[in-house]
Amino acid sequence: LAAELVALKVDVIVTVDTPPTQAAKQATSTIPIVIAVSADPVGAGLVSSLGRPGGNTTGMSLLAPETDQKNLELLKEMLPKTRRVAMIFDPKNRGMMLRLNTIKTAALKLAIEIQSIPALSPNELAGALTAAAKDPPDALIVLSPIYAAYRNEVVEFATKTKVPLSFDTSGLAGEPGALLSYGVDISLLFRRAATFVDKILKGAKPADLPVEQPTKFELVINLKTAKALGLTVPPALIARADEVIE
Repeated sequence: LAAELVALKVDVIVTVDTPPTQAAKQATSTIPIVIAVSADPVGAGLVSSLGRPGGNTTGMSLLAPETDQKNLELLKEMLPKTRRVAMIFDPKNRGMMLRLNTIKTAALKLAIEIQSIPALSPNELAGALTAAAKDPPDALIVLSPIYAAYRNEVVEFATKTKVPLSFDTSGLAGEPGALLSYGVDISLLFRRAATFVDKILKGAKPADLPVEQPTKFELVINLKTAKALGLTVPPALIARADEVIE
């Protein structure tokens, strides 16, 4: 599909997440590429550095380095008895593998075991979640690209096991089974990516446009889910939340 866009001689290609950006970079080294969302563009090898992206690619980073770590800390604060947290990941997504490693490192300090569940296809994930349901984790971390691809499987698991979900973007805090979310509002990144496209169409070179990291991260707590699961949310955490869903 990326090669098809290059053949059409488009002026700019906008990508979401690491694998599509890699595909676009393989297809062209001249057409400008704007990343709307990518976990870690430097770590995933999409750009040389945030300040000087080099090449034909620039755009938005989804994370500040400590975002995923903070998500796990908030989860532990909300559910102090948490011992084991599951996380679904795509082994082919380099950005996601970096995030999984970050979360595993953070988990060591919090005395939490991370149960990693690979997702390569809906059938494979459904099988892995059926197995996980026999001995459910205390919570499940769901990254937005995983939820976009496997929403049905995730919702079915959460409904069946009553395992609370923790998301990485505020836009998903109202989804079934969501207990909390901590992260940037992805719709803001998409709007911000449009300014890169605008500058490039007016003559700017991607190599000269620094990659931007989000500066605003929101904590959203879903009290509806907490109530349904019989969980008590610490008042101090509610006081710190940017939004509370009741």
